[in-house]
Amino acid sequence: MTTNSTAAESAGSDDIQTTIVAEDHAAPTFAALGVHPAIVDALAADGKVHTFAIQELTLPLALAGSDLIGQARTGMGKTFGFGVPLLHRLVTANADDASGLRQLDNTPRGLIIVPTRELCVQVTEDLEIAAKGVDVTLADGTVRPLKITSIYGGRPYEQQIEELQNGVDLVVGTPGRLLDLAKQGHLVLGKVGVLVLDEADEMLDLGFLPDIERIMGALPTDRQTMLFSATMPGPIVTLARTFLNRPTHIRAEHANDSAVHERTTQYVYRAHAMDKAELVARVLQAEGRGATMIFTRTKRTAQKVADDLLERGFSVGAVHGDLGQVAREKALNRFREGKIDVLVATDVAARGIDVDDVTHVINYQCPDDEKTYVHRIGRTGRAGRTGIAITLVDWDELHRWGLIDKALSLGMPEPAETYSTSDHLREDLGIPEDANGRIGAPPRKADERREPREPRPDRPKRARRRTRGGKTEAAAGENSTTPNAADADAPAGDAPASDAPKAEANSSSTGESDGERRPRRRRRRRSGGKSAEGAAASPAAE
Repeated sequence: MTTNSTAAESAGSDDIQTTIVAEDHAAPTFAALGVHPAIVDALAADGKVHTFAIQELTLPLALAGSDLIGQARTGMGKTFGFGVPLLHRLVTANADDASGLRQLDNTPRGLIIVPTRELCVQVTEDLEIAAKGVDVTLADGTVRPLKITSIYGGRPYEQQIEELQNGVDLVVGTPGRLLDLAKQGHLVLGKVGVLVLDEADEMLDLGFLPDIERIMGALPTDRQTMLFSATMPGPIVTLARTFLNRPTHIRAEHANDSAVHERTTQYVYRAHAMDKAELVARVLQAEGRGATMIFTRTKRTAQKVADDLLERGFSVGAVHGDLGQVAREKALNRFREGKIDVLVATDVAARGIDVDDVTHVINYQCPDDEKTYVHRIGRTGRAGRTGIAITLVDWDELHRWGLIDKALSLGMPEPAETYSTSDHLREDLGIPEDANGRIGAPPRKADERREPREPRPDRPKRARRRTRGGKTEAAAGENSTTPNAADADAPAGDAPASDAPKAEANSSSTGESDGERRPRRRRRRRSGGKSAEGAAASPAAE
Protein backbone atom coordinates (compact mmCIF):
# COMPACT_ATOMS: atom_id res chain seq x y z
CA MET A 1 0.00 0.00 0.00
CA THR A 2 1.17 3.49 -0.78
CA THR A 3 0.78 6.58 1.32
CA ASN A 4 -1.84 9.23 0.72
CA SER A 5 -1.59 10.75 -2.71
CA THR A 6 -3.57 13.26 -4.71
CA ALA A 7 -3.79 13.26 -8.46
CA ALA A 8 -5.91 15.07 -11.01
CA GLU A 9 -7.58 12.95 -13.64
CA SER A 10 -9.94 13.56 -16.46
CA ALA A 11 -13.43 12.28 -15.67
CA GLY A 12 -15.09 13.20 -18.90
CA SER A 13 -14.81 16.92 -18.26
CA ASP A 14 -12.06 19.37 -17.38
CA ASP A 15 -14.30 20.71 -14.60
CA ILE A 16 -14.20 17.47 -12.64
CA GLN A 17 -11.10 16.54 -10.72
CA THR A 18 -10.57 13.10 -9.25
CA THR A 19 -8.73 12.60 -5.98
CA ILE A 20 -7.41 9.11 -5.32
CA VAL A 21 -6.29 8.15 -1.84
CA ALA A 22 -4.61 5.09 -0.40
CA GLU A 23 -6.17 3.41 2.63
CA ASP A 24 -3.08 2.63 4.76
CA HIS A 25 -2.64 5.91 6.55
CA ALA A 26 -3.37 7.41 9.94
CA ALA A 27 -6.86 8.87 9.73
CA PRO A 28 -7.29 12.32 11.29
CA THR A 29 -10.03 13.10 13.79
CA PHE A 30 -13.16 15.13 13.05
CA ALA A 31 -11.87 17.81 15.43
CA ALA A 32 -8.56 18.06 13.57
CA LEU A 33 -10.43 18.77 10.32
CA GLY A 34 -12.24 21.75 11.85
CA VAL A 35 -15.69 20.33 12.58
CA HIS A 36 -17.78 22.31 15.08
CA PRO A 37 -17.03 21.19 18.68
CA ALA A 38 -20.68 20.37 19.48
CA ILE A 39 -20.83 17.97 16.53
CA VAL A 40 -17.46 16.47 17.46
CA ASP A 41 -18.74 15.79 20.98
CA ALA A 42 -21.92 14.16 19.66
CA LEU A 43 -19.92 11.87 17.36
CA ALA A 44 -17.44 11.01 20.13
CA ALA A 45 -20.33 10.06 22.42
CA ASP A 46 -21.29 7.47 19.81
CA GLY A 47 -17.71 6.20 19.49
CA LYS A 48 -16.89 8.02 16.25
CA VAL A 49 -13.65 9.98 16.59
CA HIS A 50 -11.50 9.25 13.53
CA THR A 51 -12.59 9.73 9.94
CA PHE A 52 -12.80 7.22 7.11
CA ALA A 53 -10.94 7.96 3.89
CA ILE A 54 -13.96 9.40 2.06
CA GLN A 55 -14.72 11.64 5.05
CA GLU A 56 -11.14 12.84 5.34
CA LEU A 57 -11.15 13.95 1.72
CA THR A 58 -14.62 15.48 1.53
CA LEU A 59 -14.69 17.41 4.81
CA PRO A 60 -12.16 20.17 3.96
CA LEU A 61 -13.89 20.91 0.65
CA ALA A 62 -17.44 20.57 1.96
CA LEU A 63 -16.82 22.71 5.03
CA ALA A 64 -15.64 25.47 2.71
CA GLY A 65 -18.84 25.30 0.65
CA SER A 66 -17.40 23.75 -2.52
CA ASP A 67 -19.38 21.44 -4.81
CA LEU A 68 -18.11 17.89 -4.95
CA ILE A 69 -18.77 14.36 -6.15
CA GLY A 70 -18.04 11.65 -3.59
CA GLN A 71 -17.52 8.15 -4.88
CA ALA A 72 -16.73 5.22 -2.62
CA ARG A 73 -17.79 1.64 -2.25
CA THR A 74 -20.79 0.83 -0.12
CA GLY A 75 -20.12 0.89 3.61
CA MET A 76 -17.20 3.33 3.51
CA GLY A 77 -18.86 6.15 5.46
CA LYS A 78 -20.39 8.36 2.78
CA THR A 79 -23.26 9.45 5.05
CA PHE A 80 -21.01 11.31 7.48
CA GLY A 81 -18.91 12.45 4.53
CA PHE A 82 -21.71 14.79 3.51
CA GLY A 83 -23.75 14.87 6.74
CA VAL A 84 -21.10 16.24 9.07
CA PRO A 85 -20.14 19.25 6.90
CA LEU A 86 -23.82 19.95 6.23
CA LEU A 87 -24.57 20.06 9.97
CA HIS A 88 -21.47 22.18 10.54
CA ARG A 89 -22.65 24.76 8.04
CA LEU A 90 -26.11 24.89 9.62
CA VAL A 91 -24.66 25.43 13.09
CA THR A 92 -22.30 28.18 11.90
CA ALA A 93 -24.82 29.87 9.60
CA ASN A 94 -25.31 32.75 12.02
CA ALA A 95 -21.61 33.41 12.23
CA ASP A 96 -19.70 35.24 9.52
CA ASP A 97 -20.11 32.40 7.03
CA ALA A 98 -17.74 33.02 4.16
CA SER A 99 -19.75 30.69 1.92
CA GLY A 100 -22.86 32.81 2.34
CA LEU A 101 -25.34 30.34 3.88
CA ARG A 102 -28.45 32.24 4.95
CA GLN A 103 -29.36 32.47 8.62
CA LEU A 104 -31.85 29.96 9.90
CA ASP A 105 -35.52 30.97 10.15
CA ASN A 106 -37.43 27.64 10.59
CA THR A 107 -37.42 26.94 6.84
CA PRO A 108 -35.09 24.25 5.43
CA ARG A 109 -31.51 25.28 4.73
CA GLY A 110 -30.32 21.74 3.99
CA LEU A 111 -31.90 19.12 1.71
CA ILE A 112 -30.80 15.51 1.25
CA ILE A 113 -32.49 13.48 -1.50
CA VAL A 114 -32.36 9.68 -1.27
CA PRO A 115 -33.94 6.97 -3.45
CA THR A 116 -35.79 4.77 -0.93
CA ARG A 117 -37.76 5.01 2.29
CA GLU A 118 -35.36 2.71 4.13
CA LEU A 119 -32.35 4.83 3.20
CA CYS A 120 -34.27 7.95 4.20
CA VAL A 121 -34.85 6.54 7.69
CA GLN A 122 -31.25 5.37 8.00
CA VAL A 123 -29.68 8.67 6.94
CA THR A 124 -31.99 10.57 9.28
CA GLU A 125 -31.02 8.36 12.20
CA ASP A 126 -27.30 8.77 11.47
CA LEU A 127 -27.55 12.54 11.28
CA GLU A 128 -29.60 12.70 14.49
CA ILE A 129 -26.66 10.97 16.21
CA ALA A 130 -24.28 13.65 14.96
CA ALA A 131 -26.75 16.43 15.89
CA LYS A 132 -27.59 15.20 19.39
CA GLY A 133 -27.24 18.11 21.80
CA VAL A 134 -26.35 20.55 19.01
CA ASP A 135 -28.08 23.95 19.17
CA VAL A 136 -28.57 26.56 16.45
CA THR A 137 -29.36 30.27 16.61
CA LEU A 138 -32.14 31.64 14.43
CA ALA A 139 -32.18 35.01 12.70
CA ASP A 140 -34.37 36.46 15.49
CA GLY A 141 -31.89 35.36 18.15
CA THR A 142 -33.82 32.28 19.29
CA VAL A 143 -31.63 29.38 20.37
CA ARG A 144 -33.07 25.88 19.96
CA PRO A 145 -31.93 22.35 19.06
CA LEU A 146 -31.15 21.66 15.42
CA LYS A 147 -34.20 20.08 13.78
CA ILE A 148 -34.06 17.24 11.23
CA THR A 149 -37.09 15.60 9.64
CA SER A 150 -37.63 12.81 7.13
CA ILE A 151 -40.12 13.08 4.25
CA TYR A 152 -41.06 9.89 2.39
CA GLY A 153 -44.05 7.99 1.08
CA GLY A 154 -45.96 5.52 3.18
CA ARG A 155 -46.40 7.97 6.05
CA PRO A 156 -49.42 10.28 6.55
CA TYR A 157 -49.12 13.67 4.93
CA GLU A 158 -50.53 15.39 8.01
CA GLN A 159 -47.66 14.41 10.27
CA GLN A 160 -45.03 15.55 7.79
CA ILE A 161 -46.84 18.82 7.09
CA GLU A 162 -47.06 19.52 10.82
CA GLU A 163 -43.32 18.96 11.24
CA LEU A 164 -42.56 21.39 8.42
CA GLN A 165 -44.93 24.00 9.85
CA ASN A 166 -43.30 23.71 13.27
CA GLY A 167 -39.95 24.61 11.75
CA VAL A 168 -37.11 22.47 10.44
CA ASP A 169 -33.50 23.07 9.43
CA LEU A 170 -32.65 19.91 7.48
CA VAL A 171 -34.95 17.71 5.39
CA VAL A 172 -34.13 14.16 4.28
CA GLY A 173 -36.59 12.80 1.73
CA THR A 174 -37.46 10.75 -1.31
CA PRO A 175 -38.10 12.58 -4.62
CA GLY A 176 -41.81 11.83 -5.04
CA ARG A 177 -43.00 12.98 -1.62
CA LEU A 178 -40.66 15.99 -1.62
CA LEU A 179 -42.08 17.14 -4.94
CA ASP A 180 -45.67 16.63 -3.74
CA LEU A 181 -45.19 18.75 -0.61
CA ALA A 182 -43.31 21.40 -2.56
CA LYS A 183 -46.17 21.69 -5.07
CA GLN A 184 -48.66 22.01 -2.21
CA GLY A 185 -46.62 24.86 -0.73
CA HIS A 186 -45.77 23.07 2.51
CA LEU A 187 -42.07 22.52 1.69
CA VAL A 188 -40.14 25.72 1.06
CA LEU A 189 -37.25 25.11 -1.34
CA GLY A 190 -36.32 28.70 -2.14
CA LYS A 191 -33.93 29.08 0.80
CA VAL A 192 -32.05 25.78 0.63
CA GLY A 193 -28.33 26.49 0.77
CA VAL A 194 -26.92 22.93 0.73
CA LEU A 195 -28.20 20.08 -1.45
CA VAL A 196 -27.04 16.47 -1.24
CA LEU A 197 -27.91 13.70 -3.70
CA ASP A 198 -27.22 10.36 -2.04
CA GLU A 199 -27.07 7.09 -4.01
CA ALA A 200 -27.51 9.02 -7.22
CA ASP A 201 -27.00 5.96 -9.39
CA GLU A 202 -29.87 4.16 -7.66
CA MET A 203 -32.17 7.15 -8.21
CA LEU A 204 -31.28 6.98 -11.86
CA ASP A 205 -32.16 3.28 -12.02
CA LEU A 206 -35.51 3.89 -10.30
CA GLY A 207 -36.49 6.58 -12.79
CA PHE A 208 -36.32 9.52 -10.37
CA LEU A 209 -34.09 11.67 -12.56
CA PRO A 210 -36.96 13.87 -13.93
CA ASP A 211 -38.27 14.50 -10.39
CA ILE A 212 -34.77 15.37 -9.19
CA GLU A 213 -34.29 17.83 -12.02
CA ARG A 214 -37.61 19.51 -11.15
CA ILE A 215 -36.62 19.80 -7.50
CA MET A 216 -33.19 21.17 -8.35
CA GLY A 217 -34.79 23.69 -10.68
CA ALA A 218 -36.74 25.12 -7.72
CA LEU A 219 -33.61 25.59 -5.58
CA PRO A 220 -31.46 28.75 -5.44
CA THR A 221 -28.63 28.78 -7.94
CA ASP A 222 -26.08 29.96 -5.38
CA ARG A 223 -26.28 26.76 -3.33
CA GLN A 224 -23.69 24.13 -2.50
CA THR A 225 -24.34 20.75 -4.13
CA MET A 226 -22.78 17.43 -3.14
CA LEU A 227 -23.44 14.26 -5.13
CA PHE A 228 -22.58 10.86 -3.65
CA SER A 229 -22.75 7.55 -5.44
CA ALA A 230 -21.14 4.12 -5.45
CA THR A 231 -20.87 4.15 -9.26
CA MET A 232 -20.82 6.95 -11.80
CA PRO A 233 -22.80 6.06 -14.95
CA GLY A 234 -22.97 8.52 -17.83
CA PRO A 235 -26.30 10.19 -16.94
CA ILE A 236 -25.02 10.98 -13.45
CA VAL A 237 -21.93 12.63 -14.89
CA THR A 238 -24.21 14.65 -17.17
CA LEU A 239 -26.31 15.65 -14.16
CA ALA A 240 -23.16 16.80 -12.38
CA ARG A 241 -22.09 18.92 -15.33
CA THR A 242 -25.52 20.55 -15.48
CA PHE A 243 -26.21 21.34 -11.83
CA LEU A 244 -22.84 21.37 -10.05
CA ASN A 245 -20.37 24.26 -10.15
CA ARG A 246 -16.92 22.94 -11.01
CA PRO A 247 -17.11 19.95 -8.62
CA THR A 248 -14.16 18.03 -7.31
CA HIS A 249 -14.53 14.31 -7.94
CA ILE A 250 -13.27 12.30 -4.96
CA ARG A 251 -12.67 8.57 -4.96
CA ALA A 252 -11.49 6.99 -1.72
CA GLU A 253 -9.66 4.04 -3.26
CA HIS A 254 -6.70 3.07 -5.39
CA ALA A 255 -6.82 3.92 -9.05
CA ASN A 256 -6.79 0.26 -10.09
CA ASP A 257 -8.92 -1.14 -7.29
CA SER A 258 -11.72 -3.52 -8.06
CA ALA A 259 -15.23 -2.26 -7.44
CA VAL A 260 -15.83 -4.99 -4.89
CA HIS A 261 -14.53 -5.25 -1.33
CA GLU A 262 -11.25 -7.04 -0.87
CA ARG A 263 -12.31 -7.93 2.69
CA THR A 264 -15.31 -9.88 1.39
CA THR A 265 -14.65 -13.51 0.46
CA GLN A 266 -16.80 -14.38 -2.54
CA TYR A 267 -18.17 -17.81 -3.49
CA VAL A 268 -20.23 -18.57 -6.60
CA TYR A 269 -22.10 -21.86 -7.02
CA ARG A 270 -24.24 -23.22 -9.83
CA ALA A 271 -27.34 -24.41 -7.98
CA HIS A 272 -30.57 -25.99 -9.05
CA ALA A 273 -33.74 -24.03 -8.29
CA MET A 274 -35.36 -26.99 -6.53
CA ASP A 275 -32.37 -27.38 -4.19
CA LYS A 276 -31.72 -23.72 -3.34
CA ALA A 277 -33.89 -23.65 -0.24
CA GLU A 278 -32.17 -26.69 1.24
CA LEU A 279 -28.77 -25.31 0.29
CA VAL A 280 -29.43 -21.94 1.92
CA ALA A 281 -30.71 -23.63 5.08
CA ARG A 282 -27.38 -25.42 5.43
CA VAL A 283 -25.36 -22.29 4.66
CA LEU A 284 -27.16 -20.55 7.52
CA GLN A 285 -25.66 -23.16 9.85
CA ALA A 286 -22.07 -22.33 8.88
CA GLU A 287 -19.52 -21.63 11.60
CA GLY A 288 -19.25 -17.97 12.55
CA ARG A 289 -22.44 -17.04 10.76
CA GLY A 290 -23.98 -13.89 12.21
CA ALA A 291 -26.48 -11.43 10.77
CA THR A 292 -27.24 -12.51 7.20
CA MET A 293 -28.96 -10.84 4.27
CA ILE A 294 -30.52 -12.84 1.43
CA PHE A 295 -31.25 -11.05 -1.84
CA THR A 296 -33.85 -11.89 -4.47
CA ARG A 297 -34.87 -10.17 -7.68
CA THR A 298 -38.64 -10.35 -7.14
CA LYS A 299 -40.99 -9.56 -4.26
CA ARG A 300 -42.76 -12.89 -4.60
CA THR A 301 -39.53 -14.86 -4.29
CA ALA A 302 -38.47 -12.82 -1.26
CA GLN A 303 -41.63 -13.70 0.64
CA LYS A 304 -41.45 -17.33 -0.47
CA VAL A 305 -37.87 -17.70 0.77
CA ALA A 306 -38.71 -16.01 4.08
CA ASP A 307 -41.71 -18.27 4.65
CA ASP A 308 -39.69 -21.38 3.82
CA LEU A 309 -36.87 -20.49 6.22
CA LEU A 310 -39.36 -19.66 8.94
CA GLU A 311 -40.89 -23.09 8.46
CA ARG A 312 -37.43 -24.60 8.88
CA GLY A 313 -36.97 -22.93 12.26
CA PHE A 314 -34.85 -19.85 11.43
CA SER A 315 -35.40 -16.35 12.83
CA VAL A 316 -36.16 -14.51 9.60
CA GLY A 317 -37.88 -11.38 8.35
CA ALA A 318 -38.68 -9.98 4.91
CA VAL A 319 -38.49 -6.53 3.33
CA HIS A 320 -40.04 -5.97 -0.10
CA GLY A 321 -42.48 -3.75 -1.93
CA ASP A 322 -45.60 -5.82 -1.26
CA LEU A 323 -45.29 -5.17 2.47
CA GLY A 324 -46.66 -2.05 4.09
CA GLN A 325 -44.30 0.60 5.39
CA VAL A 326 -45.00 -0.32 9.01
CA ALA A 327 -44.21 -3.99 8.39
CA ARG A 328 -41.00 -3.12 6.54
CA GLU A 329 -39.76 -0.81 9.28
CA LYS A 330 -40.64 -3.39 11.92
CA ALA A 331 -38.61 -6.08 10.14
CA LEU A 332 -35.64 -3.72 9.69
CA ASN A 333 -35.69 -2.67 13.34
CA ARG A 334 -35.83 -6.28 14.50
CA PHE A 335 -32.85 -7.07 12.25
CA ARG A 336 -30.83 -4.10 13.50
CA GLU A 337 -31.64 -4.97 17.11
CA GLY A 338 -30.63 -8.61 16.64
CA LYS A 339 -34.08 -10.06 17.33
CA ILE A 340 -33.85 -11.81 13.97
CA ASP A 341 -30.59 -12.74 12.28
CA VAL A 342 -31.78 -13.39 8.71
CA LEU A 343 -33.34 -10.73 6.47
CA VAL A 344 -34.66 -11.51 2.99
CA ALA A 345 -34.89 -8.43 0.77
CA THR A 346 -35.26 -7.23 -2.78
CA ASP A 347 -32.61 -4.93 -4.23
CA VAL A 348 -34.62 -1.72 -3.94
CA ALA A 349 -35.77 -2.35 -0.38
CA ALA A 350 -32.23 -3.19 0.74
CA ARG A 351 -30.96 0.33 0.11
CA GLY A 352 -30.51 2.02 3.47
CA ILE A 353 -30.01 -1.16 5.48
CA ASP A 354 -26.82 -0.10 7.22
CA VAL A 355 -25.87 -2.85 9.67
CA ASP A 356 -22.16 -3.06 10.32
CA ASP A 357 -22.06 -6.62 11.67
CA VAL A 358 -23.57 -8.46 8.69
CA THR A 359 -21.32 -11.49 8.24
CA HIS A 360 -22.93 -13.20 5.23
CA VAL A 361 -24.71 -12.08 2.09
CA ILE A 362 -26.50 -14.68 -0.03
CA ASN A 363 -27.60 -13.89 -3.56
CA TYR A 364 -30.50 -16.33 -3.83
CA GLN A 365 -31.03 -15.14 -7.40
CA CYS A 366 -28.26 -13.87 -9.64
CA PRO A 367 -28.11 -10.05 -9.79
CA ASP A 368 -29.19 -8.32 -12.98
CA ASP A 369 -25.84 -6.60 -13.54
CA GLU A 370 -22.48 -5.86 -11.98
CA LYS A 371 -23.71 -2.68 -10.27
CA THR A 372 -26.42 -4.59 -8.43
CA TYR A 373 -23.86 -7.22 -7.44
CA VAL A 374 -21.59 -4.56 -5.95
CA HIS A 375 -24.44 -3.05 -3.95
CA ARG A 376 -25.56 -6.44 -2.67
CA ILE A 377 -22.25 -7.74 -1.41
CA GLY A 378 -21.49 -4.29 -0.01
CA ARG A 379 -23.89 -5.09 2.82
CA THR A 380 -21.07 -7.14 4.41
CA GLY A 381 -17.42 -6.33 4.97
CA ARG A 382 -18.34 -2.84 6.17
CA ALA A 383 -16.34 -0.45 8.30
CA GLY A 384 -13.15 -2.52 8.15
CA ARG A 385 -14.81 -5.86 8.94
CA THR A 386 -14.61 -9.03 6.87
CA GLY A 387 -17.54 -10.84 5.30
CA ILE A 388 -18.65 -13.67 3.05
CA ALA A 389 -20.73 -13.28 -0.12
CA ILE A 390 -22.38 -16.34 -1.69
CA THR A 391 -24.04 -16.21 -5.11
CA LEU A 392 -26.29 -18.99 -6.38
CA VAL A 393 -26.51 -19.12 -10.15
CA ASP A 394 -29.18 -21.23 -11.83
CA TRP A 395 -28.58 -22.83 -15.23
CA ASP A 396 -30.58 -20.15 -17.04
CA GLU A 397 -28.58 -17.40 -15.28
CA LEU A 398 -25.13 -18.47 -16.43
CA HIS A 399 -25.00 -15.92 -19.24
CA ARG A 400 -25.94 -13.09 -16.88
CA TRP A 401 -23.32 -14.17 -14.39
CA GLY A 402 -20.71 -14.35 -17.13
CA LEU A 403 -21.26 -10.69 -17.94
CA ILE A 404 -20.98 -9.72 -14.25
CA ASP A 405 -17.79 -11.74 -13.83
CA LYS A 406 -16.24 -10.16 -16.90
CA ALA A 407 -17.20 -6.60 -15.94
CA LEU A 408 -15.73 -6.94 -12.43
CA SER A 409 -12.81 -9.22 -13.38
CA LEU A 410 -13.72 -11.72 -10.66
CA GLY A 411 -12.12 -14.71 -12.38
CA MET A 412 -15.08 -17.04 -11.71
CA PRO A 413 -16.84 -17.37 -15.08
CA GLU A 414 -17.81 -21.04 -14.58
CA PRO A 415 -19.38 -21.65 -11.15
CA ALA A 416 -18.99 -25.14 -9.76
CA GLU A 417 -22.09 -27.33 -9.87
CA THR A 418 -23.21 -27.48 -6.27
CA TYR A 419 -25.93 -29.19 -4.27
CA SER A 420 -26.92 -28.96 -0.63
CA THR A 421 -25.00 -32.20 0.03
CA SER A 422 -21.84 -31.25 -1.86
CA ASP A 423 -18.61 -31.74 0.09
CA HIS A 424 -16.96 -28.60 -1.30
CA LEU A 425 -19.88 -26.47 -0.08
CA ARG A 426 -19.46 -27.77 3.45
CA GLU A 427 -15.68 -27.31 3.34
CA ASP A 428 -15.78 -23.81 1.84
CA LEU A 429 -18.20 -22.38 4.38
CA GLY A 430 -17.49 -24.46 7.46
CA ILE A 431 -20.86 -26.23 7.57
CA PRO A 432 -21.04 -29.02 10.18
CA GLU A 433 -21.37 -32.53 8.76
CA ASP A 434 -24.52 -33.22 10.74
CA ALA A 435 -26.29 -30.08 9.49
CA ASN A 436 -29.52 -30.62 7.61
CA GLY A 437 -32.21 -28.40 6.18
CA ARG A 438 -34.02 -27.77 9.46
CA ILE A 439 -32.91 -26.45 12.83
CA GLY A 440 -36.18 -26.59 14.71
CA ALA A 441 -39.85 -27.38 14.60
CA PRO A 442 -41.97 -25.21 12.34
CA PRO A 443 -44.05 -22.55 14.09
CA ARG A 444 -47.46 -23.82 15.11
CA LYS A 445 -50.48 -22.33 13.45
CA ALA A 446 -53.04 -20.40 15.40
CA ASP A 447 -55.60 -23.25 15.45
CA GLU A 448 -52.92 -25.72 16.54
CA ARG A 449 -51.98 -23.57 19.53
CA ARG A 450 -55.55 -23.68 20.85
CA GLU A 451 -55.60 -26.17 23.75
CA PRO A 452 -58.67 -28.35 24.41
CA ARG A 453 -61.01 -27.10 27.09
CA GLU A 454 -60.82 -29.17 30.25
CA PRO A 455 -64.09 -30.30 31.94
CA ARG A 456 -65.12 -28.49 35.07
CA PRO A 457 -65.10 -30.84 38.10
CA ASP A 458 -67.86 -28.89 39.89
CA ARG A 459 -70.41 -29.53 37.17
CA PRO A 460 -71.88 -33.01 36.42
CA LYS A 461 -71.34 -34.38 32.97
CA ARG A 462 -74.48 -34.23 30.89
CA ALA A 463 -75.07 -36.20 27.73
CA ARG A 464 -77.25 -35.14 24.87
CA ARG A 465 -78.87 -38.19 23.26
CA ARG A 466 -80.80 -38.74 20.10
CA THR A 467 -83.44 -41.39 19.42
CA ARG A 468 -84.50 -43.22 16.33
CA GLY A 469 -88.08 -44.11 15.54
CA GLY A 470 -89.38 -42.19 18.53
CA LYS A 471 -88.70 -45.07 20.95
CA THR A 472 -87.86 -44.19 24.51
CA GLU A 473 -84.85 -45.54 26.31
CA ALA A 474 -87.14 -47.15 28.90
CA ALA A 475 -89.26 -48.96 26.28
CA ALA A 476 -86.68 -49.90 23.65
CA GLY A 477 -83.32 -49.55 25.41
CA GLU A 478 -82.29 -46.69 23.12
CA ASN A 479 -81.56 -43.06 23.72
CA SER A 480 -84.59 -40.80 23.55
CA THR A 481 -85.35 -37.26 22.61
CA THR A 482 -87.65 -35.63 25.14
CA PRO A 483 -90.14 -32.93 24.31
CA ASN A 484 -88.55 -30.22 26.42
CA ALA A 485 -85.09 -28.96 27.22
CA ALA A 486 -85.32 -29.83 30.89
CA ASP A 487 -85.76 -33.52 30.10
CA ALA A 488 -83.01 -33.45 27.48
CA ASP A 489 -80.41 -32.45 30.08
CA ALA A 490 -81.50 -35.12 32.59
CA PRO A 491 -80.61 -38.83 32.44
CA ALA A 492 -83.34 -40.88 30.75
CA GLY A 493 -85.88 -42.44 33.12
CA ASP A 494 -84.66 -40.33 36.07
CA ALA A 495 -86.65 -37.12 35.85
CA PRO A 496 -86.42 -34.92 38.92
CA ALA A 497 -89.45 -34.39 41.10
CA SER A 498 -89.62 -30.74 40.21
CA ASP A 499 -90.39 -31.70 36.63
CA ALA A 500 -93.54 -33.67 37.51
CA PRO A 501 -95.97 -30.86 36.66
CA LYS A 502 -94.36 -30.52 33.26
CA ALA A 503 -94.77 -34.23 32.67
CA GLU A 504 -98.44 -34.04 33.53
CA ALA A 505 -98.96 -31.12 31.23
CA ASN A 506 -97.25 -32.99 28.42
CA SER A 507 -99.30 -36.12 29.01
CA SER A 508 -102.54 -34.22 28.87
CA SER A 509 -101.70 -32.77 25.53
CA THR A 510 -100.40 -35.93 23.96
CA GLY A 511 -102.68 -38.56 25.39
CA GLU A 512 -100.03 -40.20 27.59
CA SER A 513 -100.97 -42.05 30.77
CA ASP A 514 -99.32 -41.46 34.12
CA GLY A 515 -97.21 -44.58 33.93
CA GLU A 516 -96.27 -44.48 30.27
CA ARG A 517 -94.75 -41.92 27.98
CA ARG A 518 -95.60 -42.15 24.36
CA PRO A 519 -93.52 -40.57 21.62
CA ARG A 520 -94.81 -37.52 19.92
CA ARG A 521 -95.92 -37.92 16.31
CA ARG A 522 -95.88 -35.43 13.54
CA ARG A 523 -99.38 -35.15 12.13
CA ARG A 524 -100.92 -33.47 9.20
CA ARG A 525 -104.20 -31.72 9.70
CA ARG A 526 -106.76 -31.78 6.99
CA SER A 527 -109.78 -29.60 6.74
CA GLY A 528 -112.57 -31.19 8.79
CA GLY A 529 -110.20 -33.84 10.16
CA LYS A 530 -110.00 -35.26 13.64
CA SER A 531 -109.06 -33.22 16.60
CA ALA A 532 -105.52 -33.34 17.96
CA GLU A 533 -106.60 -35.54 20.83
CA GLY A 534 -108.32 -38.05 18.54
CA ALA A 535 -105.41 -38.10 16.19
CA ALA A 536 -102.99 -38.80 18.99
CA ALA A 537 -105.07 -41.68 20.32
CA SER A 538 -105.90 -43.27 17.00
CA PRO A 539 -103.71 -46.15 15.74
CA ALA A 540 -104.17 -44.82 12.25
CA ALA A 541 -101.98 -41.90 13.16
CA GLU A 542 -99.05 -43.99 12.09
